[in-house]
Amino acid sequence: MIEKLAAAEEVTVAGHRGYKAAYPENTLLSFRKAVEAGASMLEFDLRRSKDGVVAVIHDDTVDRTTNGTGAVRDHTWEELRGLDAGGWFDPVFEGLRIPSLTQLCEELRAYPDLLLNVEIKPAPDAVQTADQAVAMLQAYGLLPRCVFTSFDAEIVAYLHDTYGLKTQGFLGEDMLHFQEGEQGTYSKMWAIAFPMDKLTKEIVETYRSRGLLTWCYCPDTEAQVDYALECGAGVLTCNDPVPALHRLRRQEAPRV
Repeated sequence: MIEKLAAAEEVTVAGHRGYKAAYPENTLLSFRKAVEAGASMLEFDLRRSKDGVVAVIHDDTVDRTTNGTGAVRDHTWEELRGLDAGGWFDPVFEGLRIPSLTQLCEELRAYPDLLLNVEIKPAPDAVQTADQAVAMLQAYGLLPRCVFTSFDAEIVAYLHDTYGLKTQGFLGEDMLHFQEGEQGTYSKMWAIAFPMDKLTKEIVETYRSRGLLTWCYCPDTEAQVDYALECGAGVLTCNDPVPALHRLRRQEAPRV
């Protein structure tokens, strides 16, 4: 299914950590609300707990997005799932939890057409996280819907070389362990995503000419969406998917 991004002429809107602008990021509620808003792709982040459970969380610590403290990898899953992952955003969301990848996979059963951007966060055990994620997504029948992302070029290469999976990376200057050359990191990437402050028509054309799909993050206003479309970005990964969805719906509406 993920291959259709290469063939499709229409732009895809992805929810960055779900509907991050309005709901606590990387929670099941945030993912659900992004889909309800109209996003056709979800981006989410994976790390492992101390006892090897794959958790859906962005930061290397729990400090910013929960009521806990310390590194994710220093907490057992029992400890992680006991943290409040909603109240930091707004008291109305108190009681939301960090989901495991298993819980997210169960949730995704309800959305058979949804595409997934699976980000493996840089960490000492990132390879193990990648292996477990691939195995679980395969077991749930979700792997054909996935592109795998990492800011660690070694993980991008590992996923490409070991599993033959579609990968998305970033500009070399923004990646760890980036390798130059004909057989380097760019050769392992299916797509490349640019932050809005580096997105230009010229950079899109440069990397498209290298055979890469050209995506961007995070166009969250109508002006940013218009600019991203003018530059030729094919996937817009948004903290707030609504401006992009509204813009695309207006673009598709028949004239009368």
